[in-house]
Amino acid sequence: MGGVHSSRLDPAPEHGPSPSLALWAEDNEISAEALAEAYNLGAQKSNSMMLASARDRVNHGLSEGVDIGKYVAMDCEMVGVGPGGHESSLARVSLVDFHGRQIYDSYVKQKERVTDWRTAVSGISQKEMRFARDFDEVQREVFDIIKDRILVGHDIRHDLESLRLSHPPRDIRDTAKHHGFKKYGHGRKPALRTLAREILAVEIQGGPHSSIEDARVTMLLFRKHKPGFDVDHANRYATKPATAAHKGLNKRPNKSKSRKS
Repeated sequence: MGGVHSSRLDPAPEHGPSPSLALWAEDNEISAEALAEAYNLGAQKSNSMMLASARDRVNHGLSEGVDIGKYVAMDCEMVGVGPGGHESSLARVSLVDFHGRQIYDSYVKQKERVTDWRTAVSGISQKEMRFARDFDEVQREVFDIIKDRILVGHDIRHDLESLRLSHPPRDIRDTAKHHGFKKYGHGRKPALRTLAREILAVEIQGGPHSSIEDARVTMLLFRKHKPGFDVDHANRYATKPATAAHKGLNKRPNKSKSRKS
């Protein structure tokens, strides 16, 4: 995910406290039923699976029957191209809705020779590319999803650049730039792993990453602090009231009088 790597959500440690789904949902005014539906949790399921979803379908493309709504979260995985594999190339795209339900997931075919699959981080190897979709197809489908919606992401600029897409800044909510999260970065952009640990009490990045799970974590961070994001957005994009001059109220009306002879 751009400059800050995305991550896979791992089960909570066997020893030590595990976050309570019910309390977490209640504290953040999020429906426990909505979370249970999104993450496929039943009453008997372990809370350590709070952010995992058995319903996730890798490389499924566009999910059927999902009413996407106003907000979507996106995350991407990259592989390395060029000398030494230092340049990043889009290899996987995932989107989830406001409730964390999978909207879209696809591997992306590489036009350049991959020199570093970054499998330990990206979770992607050459075999996945056998089932990947063409870049143009993925780009078009992602554009259709995010168009006219609020896009949530972590350092989302890099993901959009990898897709060669743009999105109106006023319709973006970036957890890497949110004012309330700056303290977790100690002068730099906070890592998603740090935000997950400090804000959601969840430890992540225990193995190969999953862009679906990262998109879901990003949406949860946004949902938990949505009022703060709304205030930041209002302060940044608020329009000043029109003045009298702007309204034309400082001008005398041009009246023409007709006299009868």
